[in-house]
Amino acid sequence: MTHPYWPFFDLRVCTPRLELRYPDDHDVTEVMSLAARGIHPPDFMPFGVPWTRFDNLERQGMQFHWRARADLTPEHWDLPLVAVVDGVIVGTQSVSAKDFAVARTVGTGSWVGQAHQGQGIGKEMRAAVLHLAFEGLGAQTATSGAFVDNAASIAVSRALGYEDDGFEVHARDGQAARQVRFRLERAEWEARRRHDIVIEGLERCLGALGLGGS
Repeated sequence: MTHPYWPFFDLRVCTPRLELRYPDDHDVTEVMSLAARGIHPPDFMPFGVPWTRFDNLERQGMQFHWRARADLTPEHWDLPLVAVVDGVIVGTQSVSAKDFAVARTVGTGSWVGQAHQGQGIGKEMRAAVLHLAFEGLGAQTATSGAFVDNAASIAVSRALGYEDDGFEVHARDGQAARQVRFRLERAEWEARRRHDIVIEGLERCLGALGLGGS
């Protein structure tokens, strides 16, 4: 059913293996329940902001998704999509941008629930969101980043053709931690692009993202 006021609820990116979709409140409830069951071992923190250790994780997660909706403007937007495999939410894959209509650059971030890791889902999610960015939105560049000890995320970026783009140092758990930056240009994505990914419901979202339309 087409949503009359918030077209993002109808946005889908489908591969033969999974679906990315913009979550309604039911989906957000499910994905925060998944996060509470575990994303990473307790002695490892893959995120710059240690949100998986927050008190009231589920409630704060709901607020994060509500803020992403409320704060979305053509100049600055964040689309936190949920990944669904065989009807089950297995993680999230976000794509965000500032001044996208001019800069044509997006950033991405993701996580997969521990029970679903090691099955290639992270790579499939990233391939899907890159298709949305490059094919659907006309991006020229996609960026990502990972701490140097996050081997799984680094492997996904390199497998999909990203190039190293320097590093940054962040405070993580009270200590300095190096984060590798990655960059994927449109030409490299075109050389590797897949033709089995389908985007649905995007046209009505374009205006809100600064790309014309209603």
